[in-house]
Amino acid sequence: MTPQDQQDRVDRAGLLYGFAAYGIWGLVPLFWPLLEPAAAVEILAHRMVWSLAAVGLVLLGLRRWGWIRPLLRQPRRLGMIALAATVISVNWGLYIWGVNSGHVVETALGYFINPLVSIAFGVLLLRERLRPAQWAAVGVGVVAVAVLTVGYGKPPWIALTLAFSFATYGLAKKRVGLDGLESLAAETAVQFLPALGFLIWLGTHGGATFASEGAGHAVLLASCGFVTALPLICFGASAVRLPLSTIGMLQYVAPTFQFVLGLVVFHESMPPERWAGFALVWLALALLTWDALRTARRARRALADAAARAGALSATVDADVVPGADVVPEAVVPETVVLEAAVPEAVVPEVAASDVASDAAVPDARPGPISGG
Repeated sequence: MTPQDQQDRVDRAGLLYGFAAYGIWGLVPLFWPLLEPAAAVEILAHRMVWSLAAVGLVLLGLRRWGWIRPLLRQPRRLGMIALAATVISVNWGLYIWGVNSGHVVETALGYFINPLVSIAFGVLLLRERLRPAQWAAVGVGVVAVAVLTVGYGKPPWIALTLAFSFATYGLAKKRVGLDGLESLAAETAVQFLPALGFLIWLGTHGGATFASEGAGHAVLLASCGFVTALPLICFGASAVRLPLSTIGMLQYVAPTFQFVLGLVVFHESMPPERWAGFALVWLALALLTWDALRTARRARRALADAAARAGALSATVDADVVPGADVVPEAVVPETVVLEAAVPEAVVPEVAASDVASDAAVPDARPGPISGG
């Protein structure tokens, strides 16, 4: 098998895992109604408890425990994990409530506009610089929210809360610096005791449905952990095989599925002004995607130019080496030529340094392995 065949196989496997992950997250709105008559807060508590159990079993099977002890000696990272656990709890709980209350389309909107909020966070909190296309996308997104506010008769608070909480979650995870499984294990460890305590209190007051609605209902509640962990594992397998630009485009699969489910399965209304607002959001995302692909293409071209220059320089040096000599005469490769060849101008265009640091056009999907659910 040639190296190109191996790379093609990796790419196909990465796309398969990526579609599996985002497809599951996109179809999750079909799962939460199955857990009724449990209220959203009870479902959330079960999700926290059983997610820790599921992720713990995966880590046990992989024998990935070495990260725990160093983490416990870093209070600042523990604080960021606590913040991440708090905001993802808000995100999970509101998402479950929104789906079971007939707001599937608005929850999808939240994950559509999340990249725009992530860009705003990058500018306001991290002092990142945006390219013109990114500024245009943010401006279109602001107009879209205004149009949707008119369409809904009030600000789309479910979508905005989901977007802002998930963007905050991504920012916290970026500071923590753990991989997906380890990060989820740490976050659900923070959630576990409050969630378990709430479930015990709910049971003692006769409000729990885990034991009162039959074995099937109990199994469905316990499977919340599986529903959380499975797409995360698929996402991890995809992320190591695909470039970030591809992952960035795949992240729109989940809210697209949710949007279609809201219209086709849950029969939610979409008056013209809401269609107009969604169309503006999609225009903003199209601008981001186009800008991300263009930036990635420029980076690849710069790397290819650098490799070509390095190859040409190497051939020149080899041709000028004195036969039998152990070293290259100093005059053959002047110091300035070496420096110029080592860092050719084309590798780092004037914009590229800020582009790489602030490439919010393709938000890192990795902090959001729970995206869409």
